[in-house]
Amino acid sequence: MRTSLFLAFGAVTLVTAAVLAACSSKTDEGTSMPTVAPTPTTTAAAPAAVPGALPGIGPVLETMDTGSYTYVRVNIGGTDVWAAGPQVAVKVGDSVRLPAGMAMTNYHSATLNRDFPLVYFVAAIQPGDDQVRSAEAMAVAHKTVVTKVAAAVAPVTRLDGGQSVEEIVTKSAELAGKDIAVRGRVVKFNAGIMGSNWIHIQDGTGAAGTNDLTVTTDATVAVGDVVVVRGKVTTDKDFGAGYKYAVIVEKAAVEKQ
Repeated sequence: MRTSLFLAFGAVTLVTAAVLAACSSKTDEGTSMPTVAPTPTTTAAAPAAVPGALPGIGPVLETMDTGSYTYVRVNIGGTDVWAAGPQVAVKVGDSVRLPAGMAMTNYHSATLNRDFPLVYFVAAIQPGDDQVRSAEAMAVAHKTVVTKVAAAVAPVTRLDGGQSVEEIVTKSAELAGKDIAVRGRVVKFNAGIMGSNWIHIQDGTGAAGTNDLTVTTDATVAVGDVVVVRGKVTTDKDFGAGYKYAVIVEKAAVEKQ
């Protein structure tokens, strides 16, 4: 009888030790999400009862990367919510969607040396609805240019002291971060995408892949306008949701001729 009680007590002790060991693991130091929430030092409400509980969409107020994880503080429904997920490129001001996740109360991140009263571990930090719509609009605009304006436009007189479209595209690596000036014809115009107007210009130089330049601006123009574009060249621009530009001129000053 005593032997049976001793064995039973030993089994319970081993199980308890295993659970405590799992609870003490630090998620951002490993490669997988936590499987057991750490034991809270205070009583916390169930996740569904917490204001701002996930899922939800909102702007990023704070973000940091650690290990293979990205942490974000997001305002959802007027409440700040911390979440962590696989590392992703995100910045303050971005709108993100946080799916339902595992609520971890009184969580301590060893790599950040920071305590979180409540943090949700999610499978992915996703673009918010507004960014998805913007990315879709960008894709439609870009596809239209590629498919409907592939033919070369009539040559446009080169701007004195400026570059050609072909030069900007083919020499983008050495022009990155530098000011350029180019005269071209507007072949596509889309307004109000991600807070900017988007245009494509061509000047008759280059071939498919080097004859078209993407520009963002506050100016309003029309297809067919001849314009002078002045701005800085940016290379390898990633707008998220899989949309990247090898070369683009952002926030350019655009003047109709």
